[in-house]
Amino acid sequence: MIKGLIAPILTPFDNQLKVEQTMYNELAKSLIENGCSGLAPFGTTGEALSLGNKERINALEALINSGIKPEILIPGTGLCNLPDTIAITKHAVNLGCHGVMTLPPFYFKGMSDKGLYEHFEKLIEGVDDNNLKIYLYHIPQVCGVGLSIELVQKLKSSYPDIIVGIKDSSGVWENTEALLNIKDLIVYPGAELPVIEAIKLGAPGCISATANLNSKDISEVINLCHSSKWDEAESLQIKVKKVRLLFQDYAPIPAQKALLAMQTKNALWKNLRPPLQQISEEKTLELSNVLKDEFDFTF
Repeated sequence: MIKGLIAPILTPFDNQLKVEQTMYNELAKSLIENGCSGLAPFGTTGEALSLGNKERINALEALINSGIKPEILIPGTGLCNLPDTIAITKHAVNLGCHGVMTLPPFYFKGMSDKGLYEHFEKLIEGVDDNNLKIYLYHIPQVCGVGLSIELVQKLKSSYPDIIVGIKDSSGVWENTEALLNIKDLIVYPGAELPVIEAIKLGAPGCISATANLNSKDISEVINLCHSSKWDEAESLQIKVKKVRLLFQDYAPIPAQKALLAMQTKNALWKNLRPPLQQISEEKTLELSNVLKDEFDFTF
């Protein structure tokens, strides 16, 4: 497993809204240098469902060619159809990525566990590779389709060497706690808020969107936990939680991109693919001032 903080890396676009690969590579390297143990390209924060398969394939290859080790990458591969999901999952496996993070098919709502189980069964059969490692992705408030504890248990039992873990972005601690009770399942909370409690129950760390801006402090909390310095971790976690909750008062993806534009002096970071919209200069300034004045961020 990847032990520590994993960043669901933001995806930069040029003014024609094409992936800006140089900026992508630079951010990836900066995140690793500033405490991240791994990267999760093409997650929610990376605007994954606004990217085409060919774009994901090209960006992932170029990221690795730039020097990012595939062993620290868990790219998102979950789509609504099996052929495309199989194709980009195979590609990630062939590149030697640590694993893939896979949403359930999310267009049809209210589907049974049986139907969702068969989707993952067909995905595994289609990839047909012993090196396949799947991290399930549970974010029902966004995709509208969740993964029940019973379904996760069944998948883990049926494919113990392939269904290796899950990212739980539900924000419901009771759900994360129940997942942590599934034998040999690697569980990453989808935010840093419950990370101390999760590590105490066996989690290796977390996968957090705010790692894109706050990786040093979040990774330090996790490192302190793994060193059993619980009091120090709890003390730093007070600040980390406040920063996370502050971001949640804004549109997190546009806000983080706007702040990266300020930090890097590169306005391209503000670009988003529709339907996402940029936050106003006023809101950006408001947020950056709070982060500077109260949390010692630099812009």
